[in-house]
Amino acid sequence: MKNLNYLQNFANAVRQLGSSGRLLFSSFYLRQRLAQILFLFRENAADLFPRNVIRDQQRGMHSMHVVRDRIRAGKSRREGQKLPPNISCPSVEDDLKPENFTDQLEHLAQDITTFLECLNEFPEFTDEAVNTSIVAVEGDLKYWASCLRDFEGQLRFPAVGHYIHDISVELGDHIESITSTIRVFVEVGVPTIRFAQEHAASNLLHPSTVASLLSAVTATTIQFSFDLVETPIQNAVNALWFSSLVFSVASAVNSFLGLTWKQAIYRSPPHHVPWWVLIWIKRSPLIFLVISVAAFSIGLVLFTWASTQHITTRIVTTVFTGFSLFGLIAVSTWLAFERVTYSRPKGRRWLADVLSDINPDLHKYCGLEWVENNIVPKVDRAVQWGSVEIGLVRRKFLDFAKASSQYVSKAVIHATRHYVNGPEESPPPISSILAIASTETLSTVPDASNTTTEGRASPEGRGRFASAVRSVIMMQNSSPSGTRLAKALEYPSRKNTRRDSNEPYTAAKVSRNIHLPHSFKSLDITETLQAHHALVAHLQFSPNGKWLATSSWDRTSVLYRVGNNMDPFTLHRTLTHHQGLCHQVAWSPNGSHLLTKLHHSVHVWTEDGVCIQTIDRRRHIHTVTWLPGGKGSLFFSSPNLAGKILASHNLTPLNPHDVAITPDGQRILAVGTLTASPDGLQPHKARKEKRIIVYNIAEKQIESQVPLMHDVCAITIASNGQLALVSYEDKTPPQLWRLAKVGEEVRLHFVHTYMPSADVDFAGTSYFGGKDDQVILYVGKNGHIYMWDQRSGKLLHDIQMPDGDFTGIAWNTSSDLPMFATGSCDGRVKIWTSPIQQSSVNHSHSQSGIPSNIPSSRFTPEFVESPGPM
Repeated sequence: MKNLNYLQNFANAVRQLGSSGRLLFSSFYLRQRLAQILFLFRENAADLFPRNVIRDQQRGMHSMHVVRDRIRAGKSRREGQKLPPNISCPSVEDDLKPENFTDQLEHLAQDITTFLECLNEFPEFTDEAVNTSIVAVEGDLKYWASCLRDFEGQLRFPAVGHYIHDISVELGDHIESITSTIRVFVEVGVPTIRFAQEHAASNLLHPSTVASLLSAVTATTIQFSFDLVETPIQNAVNALWFSSLVFSVASAVNSFLGLTWKQAIYRSPPHHVPWWVLIWIKRSPLIFLVISVAAFSIGLVLFTWASTQHITTRIVTTVFTGFSLFGLIAVSTWLAFERVTYSRPKGRRWLADVLSDINPDLHKYCGLEWVENNIVPKVDRAVQWGSVEIGLVRRKFLDFAKASSQYVSKAVIHATRHYVNGPEESPPPISSILAIASTETLSTVPDASNTTTEGRASPEGRGRFASAVRSVIMMQNSSPSGTRLAKALEYPSRKNTRRDSNEPYTAAKVSRNIHLPHSFKSLDITETLQAHHALVAHLQFSPNGKWLATSSWDRTSVLYRVGNNMDPFTLHRTLTHHQGLCHQVAWSPNGSHLLTKLHHSVHVWTEDGVCIQTIDRRRHIHTVTWLPGGKGSLFFSSPNLAGKILASHNLTPLNPHDVAITPDGQRILAVGTLTASPDGLQPHKARKEKRIIVYNIAEKQIESQVPLMHDVCAITIASNGQLALVSYEDKTPPQLWRLAKVGEEVRLHFVHTYMPSADVDFAGTSYFGGKDDQVILYVGKNGHIYMWDQRSGKLLHDIQMPDGDFTGIAWNTSSDLPMFATGSCDGRVKIWTSPIQQSSVNHSHSQSGIPSNIPSSRFTPEFVESPGPM
């Protein structure tokens, strides 16, 4: 969002294009709208994080009153002079408030749509990447604006403010994508469009030059014929030449007019211009020029017959003029038909393809058949005879040149050897050798008398010639040093430089002295239960603390009788599900019944492992929970539920992932994904909106709701019914929300975000733990168990297990001492308590199937003190 200056660079780049005026204005309006959105985002961040974000006191780059002052100061010559609308710096409105955020998003979507329309007005260049990215931004902006319509008057609430802050991150990614595609448009599209426009301008400039020259020639020739008005031929000459002068001047003027129109930034795009205006600007210069040339040529022929010219001049002028006019008319006709052929089949066929489909009799009627049968064969034979003769001459010339070069080289070598090693005679000059080679036959050996010179050369000249010949021979025999230099230049040595990647140094955080109960400090693994043979999907202690239920992907659910420090956990029942995988277990408030949720069914079990009811249905069941007091169970899914239905509640348009009921049984808290915006819109590229809703059971309506951007998966309510713990998928940490009663409604207020010591992928659901829910527990997929203080949000413990790979956690609320269980991917369930006697641990290992000879260090966790919340 801070990269707004690139739009100014974009405007400077497209300013050199014709018909870019609307694009310049749209880019300025878009930049101004982004500045206002950026101001609102900054104000929202300042409200959420007052210590980290400084509020913008100047209201963006320039406020409106500053711009008005500059306009008043810029009045110079005439009263009422205004600043151009495409000023360099965007401004922020004085009355802009956070309540206008929804309207600003809709206006931004409209400005982006206008900007895309202006880009597509250039037919010379089309980039699908720009269209795709801008359309995605437009769709997401309308989706966000539609979703925020449900929170009118609540945009200043912290919960909605956090959602708006998440939108700024998503919108920033969109702006970066648009910036990258616009950069490609500037680097590739602008030169392409400019080249096409310059080419079109040159097509108008050339006819204007020819038309100007022709008008000058015509005006000159009129001086010889304007007084010839005696015969009809003379009058025809004047009429044709005056017409040629008129059309040539019109062609030149229209060419300059079209050139000026094409280079203007304010001109309309072609699809917004009437057809007759386009034809007059684009086609009239060439058409008028052709008519002018034809009129001048015909008038010239008539002038030769009207004046006292020789018959030869008349005939030659007539023939050549007719030939040139025939070519002019033929080429013009061909170009016109090519244009028609290109327009109607939309470029799918060429003119030659269309002509080949016409009746073959057209060749006969047009005379083309006679030309092909009589003229074309004669021309082919003439061309063939000429090529053969030219080949013979060329071959003789090459043979003669080759023999001459061989003879000259032999003569030079013979003379050089004779005068270097023989008597002291000067070598014959090269001119005499060439003369002999050119006059004598190739088979004749030159006589010694023909190679004599007029005089003897001086010893100095003979010595210089001999030394030069020896130098040449030595250079030929020796290896040239230039070869080594060429090889050295061809294969340069390369030195690979390696950059040292220094990791950023992180200073150690200062440990804080956190006073915790001794029971939390001494938590350790007391038992390991081999409950399943596949991943543990879910586990939960019964409210009375007697039972532990687990579910797995091996299509079984296991009931364990909870032990204590003296008694181990014992296997009670194994529940088999033949219909599919069991995803969730839920104990009744008194711990006497258990619900197991499958994909399309729910089973009700007693604590003895007896299935007393099976509810089958055709559609997917999202989640299941018990009503307070055990009066019944609550299923959240699509309609057509089989079984006794006590009541039905519609949470549309939410697709619930998890639900929780307040202890008083009056309200339902649900988390899920929004199926569609209130206007029925779907996001293009952004994530779907998630929400936390508070549903009044008695009134059967939604009391309040909170928007979320991250993928929410579960919600848990504290025992006092005043706090709600929301869990997310992937790396998003859990959040604590307070249920505050405002009048007759209950609203959610954000309290804490529990930050881990490092980025981690969380698993399962986070839970309240400890006395009065004073601890928050969550497990990571990398073997970490995090424990936070519920009130302050400080990280109390980060327990690291090398072989953890956890999938979920459950807290025993009825145990006197801290106790929780963790599930893992290998099907094991680990029980964590404060051990008192090591013998009880060994005894529990033997009862649970784990050999007692396994070293205890394998199950000993590592406790890491954390400096507190980030």
